[in-house]
Amino acid sequence: MVAEISLKAKKREVKGKKESGGMMPAVMYGPELKENKILWIDRQNFKKIYDEVGESSLIDIKIDGDKDSNEVIIYDVQVDPISNEYIHADFFKVKRGQKIETEVELVFVGESTAVKEAGAILVKSIDNLEIKCLPKDLPKEIKVDISALKNIEDIIYVKDIQVPEGVEVLQAPETVIAIAEAPRTEEELKGLDEKVETDMDKVGDVEKRDVDEETAKESVG
Repeated sequence: MVAEISLKAKKREVKGKKESGGMMPAVMYGPELKENKILWIDRQNFKKIYDEVGESSLIDIKIDGDKDSNEVIIYDVQVDPISNEYIHADFFKVKRGQKIETEVELVFVGESTAVKEAGAILVKSIDNLEIKCLPKDLPKEIKVDISALKNIEDIIYVKDIQVPEGVEVLQAPETVIAIAEAPRTEEELKGLDEKVETDMDKVGDVEKRDVDEETAKESVG
C-alpha cells in the first residue's frame, strides 16, 4: 500500500544549516536505512500536511534523484518558540510488513445527555491513544462517542471504544478516557473563591515582606 499523502524532498549536503529559500531541514531514519538521510523540505507544504494529519498518518516522501519513494511517519517536529514556525522535522521510515507503535489522536464526537441536560462537566483524561499496527492499517484518528455519557459520573474507558481492524491498543483497558463529572455546587465554588483570595493574600504578604527586607538593607547600607 502506498501512502496517499506525498511530500517532495531534496538531499541536504551541509548539516546544521537552518533554512534555505523557504525550505526547512529534516532527517529521515529507520531500520531499513543504512544511514540517516538529511533533507530539505518545503516548509509550507510540510505545515499543511502536519496540520492536517499530525503524527499518525503515512506520508510518501520522494527524494530528488532517488528511484524509490519512502513511506514514513512524522516522528518529531521542532518549533521556533518566538515565530511559532516549524524549523525541523524527523521522519521515521517504516518497514513494510512490520508493525509500528505510535500515538493516534482521539476525536470526541456526539452529544452527552449528562452534559446537555444534567449540567455535568465533560473531563477528558487523555487526548491520544497508544496503538500498534501495520503501516497500512494506521488510522488518522480514533473517534470517541461521548453520547455514552448519559448520567453524571458515567465514564468512558479505553476498553469501551472501537478501533479499526488490525489495530492493537497498548494502553490498559481500564484507562479513563472521559468522565461526566458532577457540576460544582455553590458552596464548592465559594470555597474555590475563598482559596484564591487566601492565596493572593499570601502572595501580597510575601511581596510586602520582600520590600521591607530590601528597604532595611538599603537603610543599613
